[in-house]
Amino acid sequence: MAPKTARARRLGIALRTHREAAGLTLEAAADEINSTRSTLSRYENAQTLVSPATVRALLTLYGVAPDEVAAAVQLAKDARKPGWWVSYSYLLDRRTIDFIALEAEATGIANFEPSVVPGLLQTADYIRGVMRGGPHTLGDEQVEQRVQLRLDRQQRLVADNPPIFDAIIDEGALLRPVGERTVMEAQLQHLLKMGELPNVTVQVIPLSAGYHRGTRGSLHILEFADPEDPIIASVETVAGQMVLDRPGDLRTCTKIMEHLRSVALSPAASRDQLRQLMKGR
Repeated sequence: MAPKTARARRLGIALRTHREAAGLTLEAAADEINSTRSTLSRYENAQTLVSPATVRALLTLYGVAPDEVAAAVQLAKDARKPGWWVSYSYLLDRRTIDFIALEAEATGIANFEPSVVPGLLQTADYIRGVMRGGPHTLGDEQVEQRVQLRLDRQQRLVADNPPIFDAIIDEGALLRPVGERTVMEAQLQHLLKMGELPNVTVQVIPLSAGYHRGTRGSLHILEFADPEDPIIASVETVAGQMVLDRPGDLRTCTKIMEHLRSVALSPAASRDQLRQLMKGR
């Protein structure tokens, strides 16, 4: 089963929109192309990749203009191209791979973390400390594979056409030791360095802010270049990563992220706070 990428989601939305505009039910459309209701539903929900030939057959059935059909067929071809993360897919569960595939296409990423430094801003040694303290007992080789995967994810921040990345970190995460003392010192220094990038903003929520809406767990919000791609939210739970795309959930997550930005220190004040934390070590 392929990851649910932004391209696959966009294609599924287009298939559903055109089917509904044509006034066809899932059953009726599936019958016309000798398929089943459940298969067509999986195409529309991007749970199964749809072949370019099937896209052409469906959109022709729906009476879509030839130029739109051609664009959708190309989208289907692009959605089938493997991403760099495929070589790591054996390491992680399906939901995490789905999130990484979406993150790789996002043009805007906002991430709040209450307990650890955001993954896209972690140093290699900090990642090792996190992996060794995680819920699974991992050997050295497995740890190093996960370290490399996270470092690969970070490359987008310094590549051509990087995403806008807003990181909001609870001060408690910066006070919690991960690894040796030198690991935390290097991690704080790395946060200051990454915050200097034009596409990266780092904000700290001070302990003095008290209890806030993000205290319960981490939150990601991803935005995409195509206006037809709805935003995606992701929350971290003890059971793993959950990707949310229902409108009600997205409104709630967006409001929470806005609240977190409002209680966080400004980027300049956050830099000062990071320097103070470094002096205190």
